[in-house]
Amino acid sequence: MSQYNADSISVLEGLEAVRKRPGMYIGSVGQKGLNHLIYEILDNSVDEYLAGHCKNIYVTLEADGSCTVEDDGRGIPTELHKKGVVAARVVLSTLHAGGKFDNSAYKTSGGLHGVGSSVVNALSKKMDVYISRNGNVYHDSYEKGVPKTELVKGLLPVIAKTKKTGTKINFLPDDTIFEKTAFRTDWLKSRLHETAYLNPSLYIHYKNLRDEIKEEIVYHEEDGISAYVKELNKGKETLHDPIYIKGLSDRIEVEVAIQFVDAFEENILGFCNNIFTQEGGTHIVGFKTRFTQMINTYARELGILKEKDANFTGSDTRNGMSAIVAIKHRDPIFEGQTKTKLGNNEVMGAVDIAVSEALEIYLEEHPKEAKIIVDKVILAATARQAARKAREMVQRKSPLSGGGLPGKLADCSSKDPVLSELFL
Repeated sequence: MSQYNADSISVLEGLEAVRKRPGMYIGSVGQKGLNHLIYEILDNSVDEYLAGHCKNIYVTLEADGSCTVEDDGRGIPTELHKKGVVAARVVLSTLHAGGKFDNSAYKTSGGLHGVGSSVVNALSKKMDVYISRNGNVYHDSYEKGVPKTELVKGLLPVIAKTKKTGTKINFLPDDTIFEKTAFRTDWLKSRLHETAYLNPSLYIHYKNLRDEIKEEIVYHEEDGISAYVKELNKGKETLHDPIYIKGLSDRIEVEVAIQFVDAFEENILGFCNNIFTQEGGTHIVGFKTRFTQMINTYARELGILKEKDANFTGSDTRNGMSAIVAIKHRDPIFEGQTKTKLGNNEVMGAVDIAVSEALEIYLEEHPKEAKIIVDKVILAATARQAARKAREMVQRKSPLSGGGLPGKLADCSSKDPVLSELFL
């Protein structure tokens, strides 16, 4: 049996840990993890938009299987960092290095951990970076996270002059890491469209040069999440126009869009700093709790719910609801690098305040739509109660069955009390 001693302890240096355990950083090495590489670079460009320095993002699937993401933001800094290395190289090849650990460069951002770009670099067979800044175009290149471009007097070489600013990154996923290296275009287009809904002033230019049929799409949604909730309900019978809510509480920006459809289903999507929180979090909990309370209060004020009546449940009030809950937070707390769940407790209060103030005004100013929503809630509650009674009837139908009694015993019933007995 092998010995377990001090020599058994391994220390992974630099980006070696990413290549050794990629699942920790991107979730998996399957199709989902592969597409996540694009999202990490895309999110950095979106953060430039959130900071007010970017209007256009270009995402191109190249013919050689690589992907290019370009923006017209400020460009990654190319000056020397205090570590004595070019700042861009620190960002792209060092874990937990970036400009998003405080609010000096970015007020809100989806990037938090300083590992996104460097993880993509580590998991790429090759990466080329072009930075337009200070009137110059700087170039840097990597192979599996290792720099390959020779520096000039300690700085990145200048390959051209320009009046533009921005960052352009081209990367080719490493086929020794991933099961497949062909990006899923339908997932990517869905993510790009989603990003456009969440950022109404942003233009995202998508181009596919990989497939036989070339494709170009510009994603731009001026109506924001109101248009998004309409898209979710496309082809369904909607009961009213989207309800749009926007508020600011404790420096947390809250946006909500709500629309009910004639169906018994619930579809609520949550976002924080443009990141889709697939598993929900405190922003979704805050929204659900407050919405249920508001509907119950409104129903009691109108006399729909009497004093002796029980409140509508949360599922009653959200039956048939499609909603988008999007917040902007300066210091969000996510669970894991893939950011599937939001954990900030203060977000619940911020969403509560924003929803209660706006929804109260909406219900007062739109009595017709309010009645439609409450009628939908009543229908859901009635259906729930009917389903409960049906279950109870089924359970009571054969009280003597399943107890190991002889098969010839049968459940009998009679309305005549003389013929009926109750054994306890």
